[in-house]
Amino acid sequence: MTDDDRPGEFELIERYLAPLATDKGAAGLKDDAAIVHPNTRTDIVLTKDALAAGVHFFLDDPAGTIAAKALRVNLSDLAAKGADAFGYLMALALPADWTEEWLAAFVEGLAADQARYGVTLLGGDTLKASGGLTVSITALGRLPEGAIVRRSGARPGDRLFVTGTIGDAALGLALRLEPELADRWRLSAEAQAHLADRYLLPQPRTAAARAVRTHAHAALDVSDGLCGDMKRMAKASGVAMRVDAQRIPLSSAVATAVAMEPEALGRALRGGDDYEIVAAVPAADAESFVAEIRDAGLAVEEIGVVEEGAGVRIDGRDGEPLDLGAGAFHHF
Repeated sequence: MTDDDRPGEFELIERYLAPLATDKGAAGLKDDAAIVHPNTRTDIVLTKDALAAGVHFFLDDPAGTIAAKALRVNLSDLAAKGADAFGYLMALALPADWTEEWLAAFVEGLAADQARYGVTLLGGDTLKASGGLTVSITALGRLPEGAIVRRSGARPGDRLFVTGTIGDAALGLALRLEPELADRWRLSAEAQAHLADRYLLPQPRTAAARAVRTHAHAALDVSDGLCGDMKRMAKASGVAMRVDAQRIPLSSAVATAVAMEPEALGRALRGGDDYEIVAAVPAADAESFVAEIRDAGLAVEEIGVVEEGAGVRIDGRDGEPLDLGAGAFHHF
């Protein structure tokens, strides 16, 4: 297909993106701006993440999963703030060799997730990428006025909780880069598929948003590794955090890898792309927080406590701090 065979920018928007703009405030993407109508007792929460080819996804990943990942990482941020997502803006920078077949699959992925998570495209921009494909999404959410949950609110005595399981995406990426690890870790085909899927398709814990805003003093989504993100929360809150490594929830696939190679635990706890929620919850609210999260159909586990001081300590089975190596994911 040549450049002349493909739709131009405005036809591309009309044919592929306008059908995603289902909210009347988006005006069918026929104007330069959208409008939303919050009531006077509602705050609008905004978050933005960009995904670049070769950095956040592989060039041969399916178009629909790239679209889903780009949207879901933003929905995860909103959930950790206690906000309910309702819409998004998207800038789509397409490489010179894009095809309509690829774009149709990309849009199909977005449409499926719009239906799944109750959001709509509100506007954005399309352009030609000078390098590889880049997808930049700004997601919008609503919550009651003053109810946003920052990462800076943790207090000594709070109990620490995390949803889901930790390390699946990190080990999924490791397997993608080093396929021989599957044999070294003695992973079944089912375990390998689970880890690969968790890397390709994050599972934003949107159903946890209400419990987070109702009960948590502080929260964030685990995008850059549990160790690194908890350090950010502790620093922002001016507190220390003590975590029991035995209580950090691991999937059976990650547990198998760690049993075969204990150093894999460091990969799991430092690696990014979990998109689980870690929350600091006052002890008096802990039982209600857990009940509401589980009633929403999500797993959640208590992993530690907030203390006076600074930094994060992860204790092993003997009560001594583990040396998991330095680091978290950094973009630069």
